[in-house]
Amino acid sequence: MKPSSNSLNLALYYSLLFFALAKKEFVYETNEEAQHYHTLQLNSFLPSSNCTPSAKGDKKAGYLEVVHIHGPCSKLSEDMVTPLTVEEIFTHDQSRVDSIRARLTTGSKTTLPAIPGSIIGSSNYIVTVGLGTPTKYLSLVFDTGSVLTWTQCQPCDGTCYTQLEPIFAPSASTTYSNISCRSTKCVGLASATSNKPGCSSNKCIYRINYGDKSFTTGLFGKDKLKLTSKDIVNDFYFGCGQNNQGTFNGAAGLLGLGRDNLSIVSQTATKYGKVFSYCLPSKSSATGYLTFGSSIVSKNVKYTPFSPQSQGSNFYGLDLLAIYVSGTKLAISPTVFTSAGMIIDSGTVITRLPPTAYSALRKAFRAGMKKYKLTKPFSILDTCYDVTNTSNVTIPKISMLWGGNVLVETPPSGIIYKNGNSQVCLAYASNMKDSELAVFGNFQQQTLQVVYDENAKKVGFAPGGCA
Repeated sequence: MKPSSNSLNLALYYSLLFFALAKKEFVYETNEEAQHYHTLQLNSFLPSSNCTPSAKGDKKAGYLEVVHIHGPCSKLSEDMVTPLTVEEIFTHDQSRVDSIRARLTTGSKTTLPAIPGSIIGSSNYIVTVGLGTPTKYLSLVFDTGSVLTWTQCQPCDGTCYTQLEPIFAPSASTTYSNISCRSTKCVGLASATSNKPGCSSNKCIYRINYGDKSFTTGLFGKDKLKLTSKDIVNDFYFGCGQNNQGTFNGAAGLLGLGRDNLSIVSQTATKYGKVFSYCLPSKSSATGYLTFGSSIVSKNVKYTPFSPQSQGSNFYGLDLLAIYVSGTKLAISPTVFTSAGMIIDSGTVITRLPPTAYSALRKAFRAGMKKYKLTKPFSILDTCYDVTNTSNVTIPKISMLWGGNVLVETPPSGIIYKNGNSQVCLAYASNMKDSELAVFGNFQQQTLQVVYDENAKKVGFAPGGCA
């Protein structure tokens, strides 16, 4: 019997409806994957041979350009200083973390370090500042885990390592002066450097020892510091190092951003209100920025308060409450995070978590990576995958919930580390014990605008700070 036109129309209607529903379900599944996963091109991890300056940041407001010390935006050449291998970077990184943890008060599981980090680590981000009159420009590593700003100075009474620019000569600056041994600033070196100041001919002497046997010692002085042509700090106190040795990667010294009266944050408090922010680029061929003041802070920034545990510390302590993978909160007791505390550190590369928390993170991440073949660990990274002949990789999203219920999604570039052309690894690492201090490292901070407000005792995060 021949079907009627009505029945044909009805059949067509239901077939179209079924197709629409099926299509809707397909789109829904795609959106679900897009919501909880990142699909990344592996070649996007590769730096360019050309420098790509960031378009973000107000270059008129206390702005310093941040560059990778060995990238094409840096003036350093490989002839001057040999870049560290990845294995060496991770070895230095672990040494820095171990050194910071060693500063914990004996017998206390909840007291954060009360003195600055004692190893330069493998921090590869530098800024250029001007010092003295006439102005001499110097490339300095910036570090939230250190307090005293210092640079190498002539004459090198001991040894001076190779650096990019000519070594600063205080005798050639008309605005330089030494600090006397009786000055309250000299006395303040004890908390800024964890060493008692010395004295020679009534000239204050500073010394900083780093955990990898690097060190700097010399005269404690003051001079004019120029951040930009309009941002000048008169009578800036710093270390004028005349005997310096260690793994400083060709930089002229260090810019200390830690919590102390002698840090640049405190010394510029009148002008900038103890507020600074930075964005670290995801590639060595891109640039980021370090800025002072609140004028360019993103409207999208979300703040988490300093941890009460960090009171009296030179570090910036944060309270981690929970971790999410693919939108699901991991079953981790909050006491796992509070037992030892956590700091945010610009000089540590890979985030370190308590082993209980890391195990939960690793398990959830591996569950979302079943389509890829697990391969051998790489250095401190134990969850690695074979991506030979793979152009794209789909990875679970990871977010961290901070104090004040501030949820911050880890940028895609901060979730996996690409080792060569055949391997990617989960870019988090585990401490040995839950009682060891956790560290939020710079790899996971990449492309975020990270804002420090010391007066308000809070740290903020905003996405899309730089490329």
